[in-house]
Amino acid sequence: MQPFTAAVIRIIQAIPAGKVMTYGQVAAAAGQPRAARQVVRILHSMSEAHALPWHRVVNRLGEIAIGDPDGRMSQELSLDAEGVTTISGRVDLAEYRYEPADAEELAGDSE
Repeated sequence: MQPFTAAVIRIIQAIPAGKVMTYGQVAAAAGQPRAARQVVRILHSMSEAHALPWHRVVNRLGEIAIGDPDGRMSQELSLDAEGVTTISGRVDLAEYRYEPADAEELAGDSE
């Protein structure tokens, strides 16, 4: 597994219930601030294998980015079950964004 991929997995696993991070925020914390699309790929391909809380990752506007209506509803329901309010598929990042105290420690050696 590539170091960046491992760092992304660790960071996503560390997002606490009731909080969210953006794809770009995860990428930056993993040492690659321009790799938000890679975070999407990792979530899509590895969420099940690594039991990732995929529903806690949203786009830069706080929006649920899943186009499929069933997937979108699943993410909204999962967030709601953790106390995260969504309005029209959007999360208030000012209220629910997770800012890890030590992103470098979460990421590990991602270089």
